[in-house]
Amino acid sequence: MINFRYHVVSLTAVFLALAIGLVVGTAALNGPVADSLEGQVTGLRKDNQYWRQQVNNMEKQLGLEEEFAEEISQVVLPGTLTGRRVLVLTLPNGRDHTEGVLKKLQQAGATITGRVDLQDKLINPDNNSNLLELAVTAARPTAQTTGLPGNGHGVETSSALLASVLLDRATGTTPVSDADRRAVLAAYNNAGYLTTDNNKVTGSAEAVVVVSGQPYVDKDSEKRDESVVKIAEQFDRTGSIVVAGNGSAGGNLVSVVRGDPVLAQTISTVDNANTVQGQLVTSLALVQQLTEKKAGQYGVGDNAPSLLPRLPQ
Repeated sequence: MINFRYHVVSLTAVFLALAIGLVVGTAALNGPVADSLEGQVTGLRKDNQYWRQQVNNMEKQLGLEEEFAEEISQVVLPGTLTGRRVLVLTLPNGRDHTEGVLKKLQQAGATITGRVDLQDKLINPDNNSNLLELAVTAARPTAQTTGLPGNGHGVETSSALLASVLLDRATGTTPVSDADRRAVLAAYNNAGYLTTDNNKVTGSAEAVVVVSGQPYVDKDSEKRDESVVKIAEQFDRTGSIVVAGNGSAGGNLVSVVRGDPVLAQTISTVDNANTVQGQLVTSLALVQQLTEKKAGQYGVGDNAPSLLPRLPQ
């Protein structure tokens, strides 16, 4: 008959066997396994150091390239846009690199007639009807809605009105008075569709730089991206235009222009205007637009034919 002492002896034997097995197994495998693990850790540590050095080198190289672009700008740009009147029109997704674009335009000698920051409210599809009504109520004697698009697209109609008061009109048409220009801008400003200091919009411009960014990603992204394209189209109808963007994929303004054989003939794009290099190229693209009446697509994206336009003489 199995008694309690037998159970104790059996359990003791089992645990003793396990202990002996662990000791023997550890002794047998400790050397190879430990050596293998140590080798893997050493390898990973070296890889980590290598990639860290690669990142540091790339950051240093990028910094040097930015410095080079900044220095070459001082040689290439001065005087290339002297006497040229330029409007800077910013989209909500392009604010981060607007100051850099402005700096290069001023370095080239451009006269900035004004900076107009379009607000997200303008491209919100929910405001279509309100924008159509505002285009009518904001009209003034020398800023009429006659000839504006009549297809019921609020952003397109309002953009056409804004382009007509911010850019030069065709020869033979009545120019917009300063008072009417300020009144139209004030109407859109007060309604929250754009932000600008009316006193700093000094007159009409012969060219516009539209500062844009990445595509929209919310539920109305397709309609918002479409509205952004409508804005560019209407300003393109009135004057020379360069789109200073960030990236060239995903349906943003740069990618749409490059993918449209008609728009690409008249609208220049720069896909790396978020860098000093791209900001330099933006000014050079505008020089090309104004002196050669030629559009070009520039930057580092796969759909950019070249890095920069031919340098001005």
